[in-house]
Amino acid sequence: MTAGPPVLVTGLPRSGTSWTGKMLTAGREAVYVNEPLNPQRPPGRSPGVLRATVTHRFQYICDDNTADWLPAFRDTVALRYRFGAELRANRSPDDLARLLKYGTSFTLGRLTGRRALLDDPFAVLSAAWFARRLGCTVIALERDPVSFVASWQRLGWTVSFHELLDQPLLVRDHPELLELRPLADSTDRIAKAAALWRATHRILARTPGILIVGYEWLAADPVAGFRHLYGHAGLTWSRVVERRVRRACTGGGSEGRGGFAWSGLSRTAYRRMDSRQALTRATRGLTPEDVTRIRALTTTP
Repeated sequence: MTAGPPVLVTGLPRSGTSWTGKMLTAGREAVYVNEPLNPQRPPGRSPGVLRATVTHRFQYICDDNTADWLPAFRDTVALRYRFGAELRANRSPDDLARLLKYGTSFTLGRLTGRRALLDDPFAVLSAAWFARRLGCTVIALERDPVSFVASWQRLGWTVSFHELLDQPLLVRDHPELLELRPLADSTDRIAKAAALWRATHRILARTPGILIVGYEWLAADPVAGFRHLYGHAGLTWSRVVERRVRRACTGGGSEGRGGFAWSGLSRTAYRRMDSRQALTRATRGLTPEDVTRIRALTTTP
């Protein structure tokens, strides 16, 4: 059987990529691959999934370093799992469980003609390469900046801009990132998250060959939104898929049962939610002054 083109779902972390990726596998036509470019283990640093060395968050991949990445990602999107490489890297029973999970899903997916679906926020700045060199259908999630910063604030997250600025090819191709330099050593988490959102927004807006999807638009009407994304990706929308999406995007009650569950094998995973209700809580933890500041920091010309 011949599979269709691979799919990459990307966007900054906490923009809904795991949710979107899981919903796009509801029809069982694609194999879900969680964050092969994550530099931490798990879910990253799994040579069975991606036989390449990831050294940075938001590792930049382009034509200049394609020889380092193209063979490895061709194996990944072809669902060729490297059992030997993964066994040699195993460190714990969880690693073995992950090998069995991905080794089985890759092998069965390849034999039954399924497509690879990569859920990887760390690929967001390399989206053009995935579309051009791997032929991926790229869907980039973008969250409202206030909601995005609020989410990072609640989790206590920040970002090391040095990991971006220390990649010469990345800065060369995306000079917007030079605007992050004054904040490289800052402890102002709101300013740093807002600056990352602004730079990424500008980069995605001029990236050819990708579809940019607003998280809030998708969350407000997930059935209609995912029907559209299924059509864009060439996946089959059916009554079964609609029922699964509806259940998975509705929190609580009888319709909430039967959705997708967290597997426990990954630290970054979608959990069932009421997507519309989640929108009403998006800014919790921020003051009105914070909201005004974030709007000002992320306004783009």
